[in-house]
Amino acid sequence: MTLTASYERCRRLHAGYGRSYYLATRLLPAWKRRHVHALYGFARHADEIVDSFLVTGDRAGALNTLAAEVAAGLAGERVRDPVLPAFLHTVRSFGVARDDIDAFLRAMRADLSVTRYQSYDDLLGYMEGSAAVIGTMMLPILEPVSGAEARAREPARQLGLAFQLTNFLRDVSEDLARERVYLPQEDLAKFGVEEEDLRRAHAGPAVRELLAFEADRAREHYRAAAEGIELLVPSSRPCVRAAVELYGGILTEIERGGYDVLARRARVPRRRRVVTFARHLIASASTGRAERLLRLEPS
Repeated sequence: MTLTASYERCRRLHAGYGRSYYLATRLLPAWKRRHVHALYGFARHADEIVDSFLVTGDRAGALNTLAAEVAAGLAGERVRDPVLPAFLHTVRSFGVARDDIDAFLRAMRADLSVTRYQSYDDLLGYMEGSAAVIGTMMLPILEPVSGAEARAREPARQLGLAFQLTNFLRDVSEDLARERVYLPQEDLAKFGVEEEDLRRAHAGPAVRELLAFEADRAREHYRAAAEGIELLVPSSRPCVRAAVELYGGILTEIERGGYDVLARRARVPRRRRVVTFARHLIASASTGRAERLLRLEPS
C-alpha cells in the first residue's frame, strides 16, 4: 500500500461514512484535507471493527491486531493495514499525542464489553476516548493561532463531545440493534423510561422528554466549543463553522420531529447542506488565499 493509496482509502472512508463532516472538510486548504481524512479514516476503520453488522469474526482479536500494528508503525516498522500508512504519516507530521491514540483504542475496546452507562459522568468517561480525543488529535491540523494552542484544546474536546452526543441521540435505534444504550441509566429512570420504550416504532412522551433533556446537554457542549473557532487560523474556521452548523442541524431536525428518533433517522436535508457549504465557500477561498500570500512574504 503506497502512501498515496492509503490517503485515498481514508478519503473514501470519510466520504462514505461521514457525509456532513466530509462536506465541511472541502472548505479546508487542500493540504490539510488529506490529514483530516487520515484521522477520520483511522477512527472509522477501528469503529467498523467493533460496530459493523458485517463483521462476524473475532472483533477483539481484530482490534488487538490493529493496536499492535499502530504501535509497530509508531516504532518505525512496516505495517500491513491499508489505512495505517496515511494515519501514521499524519501522526508524525503533526505530533499527534500517543496518549490520545491509546485513549481512543481503549474506548473502542470498551464497546466490545460495555453496553450501558449508569450516569452521565460514566458516559463522559467513555466519550473522552471515543470523541474528545478526536477533537484534540484534529487540533494541530486545524492550526491554533500562535499562542492559543493550550486555550484551544478544551473547546476542541467539547466539540468532539457535542458531535458524539448528537450521534447518540440520532442513533438510538441503531445502537439498540447492537444491544447498546448510550443514554445514561440514571436519566432513563429519572424520566420513567424503560428500555422496551426505546424499541417501539414511535417515541412516547417520556422518551421525548428524555431526549429533549439530552439534547440540551449536547447544546451545552456546542456552546462550550464555540470560542475555539476564533482560536484557529482563519483558513480553518469556515470548515469548523460549517461542521457545527451541519451537526447542530441534526439536533434541530430531532427537535423539529418532536424528538421521535424512533420513527425515522434525523437527517439534515440535502438542500440545507448545500446552502451551508456554499455560504462558507467564499470565506474559505478568501482566507486561504490570504494565508498563502502571507506565507510567501519575506520575514
